[in-house]
Amino acid sequence: MEEAVRDGVAEQRERLMESLRIYGGHYAELSRRFAAWLGLHSTDATAVLEIAAAEERGTPLSPARLSERISLSTGATTALLNRLESAGHITRAREHSDRRIVTLRSGAHIQERADEFFGPLAHRLDAAMSHHPPRLLEQFEAFMAELNTTMNSHLTDQDTCPPPARTPDHRAP
Repeated sequence: MEEAVRDGVAEQRERLMESLRIYGGHYAELSRRFAAWLGLHSTDATAVLEIAAAEERGTPLSPARLSERISLSTGATTALLNRLESAGHITRAREHSDRRIVTLRSGAHIQERADEFFGPLAHRLDAAMSHHPPRLLEQFEAFMAELNTTMNSHLTDQDTCPPPARTPDHRAP
């Protein structure tokens, strides 16, 4: 009996992970569509969304932090920021007492466009979550925080470990 319960739990975890993968795929597709809707490259749109989201959280990004968030080199991030600033999508400001620190801000129109694009989905997601009791949502929030922490730790570990040595493929002609 205990083995059947363990198998059931393992199957449940697999279904949950598959659901999270599907959600991630939908999120990636939505991001791609937002980029196309704005007429931007997907990396540029991702950067704009990261900048706007950080502002909403009250923790604006620096160029270095953005570079980490979107996995671009410093040089590539500088080129991206130059494009976005030239187009009026972002601004760079020296708001900190240490004037060397640059803060990234989204252009006013970006938040309006993001609200226009994502607003209907936000309402649908809110309606879907409204059917669940607050305690369940708290548990799910804690669960997602734990998964995100675990994923972040794994990514950090990968950053510090060199990839395994590749073996030559002897099947090629």
